Amino acid sequence: MRFLLAAVNAKYIHSNLAVYSLRAFAKKQLPDLAADLAEYTINQQEDQILGDLFRRKPQFIGFSCYIWNIDMISRLIPDLHQVLPDTEIWLGGPEVSYDAAETLSRFPEVRGIFCGEGERTFAETAEVYENCESQGKWEVLDAGLEEVPGLVFRKKDGSLCETGPRSPMPMDELPFVYQDMSGFENRIVYYESSRGCPFSCSYCLSSLDKTVRFRSLSLVLEELDFFLEKRVPQVKFVDRTFNCRREHTLGIWRHIMEHDNGVTNFHFEISADLLDDEELELLGRMRPGLVQLEIGVQSTNPQTIREIRRRMDLGRLKEAAARIRKGNNVHQHLDLIAGLPFEDFSSFLRSFDEVYRMGPDQLQLGFLKVLKGSFLAENQEQYGLKCRRTPPYEVMSTKWLSYGEVLRLKAMEEMLEVYGNSGQFRAALRLLEREAGRPSELFLKLADYYEREGLFGRNIARLERYEIFYRFLEEFLEEDVKREEKLSAFRDRLVFDLYLRENAKSRPSFALDQTPAKKRIREFFIGEEQKPRWLLGYEGYDSRQIAKMAHLEAMEDGTFLLFDYRNRDPKDHNGRARRLIFKEQDSEWTEIPLWESQEEGVL
Repeated sequence: MRFLLAAVNAKYIHSNLAVYSLRAFAKKQLPDLAADLAEYTINQQEDQILGDLFRRKPQFIGFSCYIWNIDMISRLIPDLHQVLPDTEIWLGGPEVSYDAAETLSRFPEVRGIFCGEGERTFAETAEVYENCESQGKWEVLDAGLEEVPGLVFRKKDGSLCETGPRSPMPMDELPFVYQDMSGFENRIVYYESSRGCPFSCSYCLSSLDKTVRFRSLSLVLEELDFFLEKRVPQVKFVDRTFNCRREHTLGIWRHIMEHDNGVTNFHFEISADLLDDEELELLGRMRPGLVQLEIGVQSTNPQTIREIRRRMDLGRLKEAAARIRKGNNVHQHLDLIAGLPFEDFSSFLRSFDEVYRMGPDQLQLGFLKVLKGSFLAENQEQYGLKCRRTPPYEVMSTKWLSYGEVLRLKAMEEMLEVYGNSGQFRAALRLLEREAGRPSELFLKLADYYEREGLFGRNIARLERYEIFYRFLEEFLEEDVKREEKLSAFRDRLVFDLYLRENAKSRPSFALDQTPAKKRIREFFIGEEQKPRWLLGYEGYDSRQIAKMAHLEAMEDGTFLLFDYRNRDPKDHNGRARRLIFKEQDSEWTEIPLWESQEEGVL
């Protein structure tokens, strides 16, 4: 019998660990099982996906269902049944596990649903189908499925059968799903060393699995060696709270540091307030770019934290985040959630300001998703919680936050993504923060400017973003007595930001005309060709080639900004920047600090 496990991912770079794991475990139990995988994305044409599924001619197809793909899968199911009427269609995943009976009533084409952890459930279901086919006794299919825990399925007479929950399985029984890394060259590789979560956050489905199960450390290290040997670009751990067991955390972090191949990056979702001195010291010694950390803060409002059943020592979290940031070798991603209980507009802005000032490399401003099966979903009325009726079930309003305020926060989020999280305006933002006072006020003012100028919803090129930002600054500083002086400083910072990432071919209109400095710039690159001092690693190239691979920008104050793109920062991949001045009396270049004070810097 031909089985197919299908995943519809949010992006091409994503992969679906669930379907790999289901197939690997089933093949371990049933070595002769004919089980294939199919991965698509929500950006593909539905006709293209439907056509591919039809050509594969599976007799059994299982879809992995999540909030990001359920709409597309819902549209595919009826059409798939029409073109493959004899194919058994099954669903699994968090988007269908918690209302299985209702889902089956909406989709008469679907035979059944895998509820919860699926590896053993799928393997046993496949075995029932295989036995029925080999014996030619399809009339006993229902009876066989009734013996498989973790199913809700439609019997031949149309009635629904729920076989009851399945006990969680030991993690070491799961086979390693990666054998051949071909096809993963440009994709994120997902890996899990534990399942479950020790916390009980009311918005999260992981809180439903209160027991945390760990894969044996020796097994984990052996599997990580496989990734290191294959020089996989990124391995993303899907463990919900990776550092909830200290020995496990230290064992893995020590191993990847000691066996670092200089290429592979490891991503972990952690609770920063659980980190102790030894773990922080270890992080501080890692190669820049070896690890990145995602840290869920969600809110700094104590009443909100208590209400969502979250345990967090905010003071300890701040200390840990500051210590990690000081090392400047680990990318930190901090999360906030808008729409939580007892968090009104002003309270959320306070949370935003507090987390923004922690200086994360990225601050994700997310909006509450009212997930099926979560405590919040069960208690929507209590909180006056209104959310979208369609996936991803995002919050629209609460007792404390109006829909209009949610819209303002969404506009603010877009500005945060464009001007903050992109990392493309870091120096200009650092200077602007001193003028705006509160970070939240800065991004709200940017959002208001975009609204007035009709800029939301437009496809805006990178260079135009700089032009827009400068026009915003002109308006922002309109009544400032030092307006021209400050605009000059901002022009410097914006040009710095523009060239930090790449040697841009086009220049913004506010940038200084480089014509008067062309001779000096040409002489600089000739000097670097003849006797390299500031640009190392460019040997073998002539001055014109070097000038295309690096950039020297003349500034209004007579200094020059040098951008070295062959020696990039291993953490954020920006070019290395220096500020130089040519001393006529000595006929030589000298380096000076990038900015007048550290507060105006970018690091």
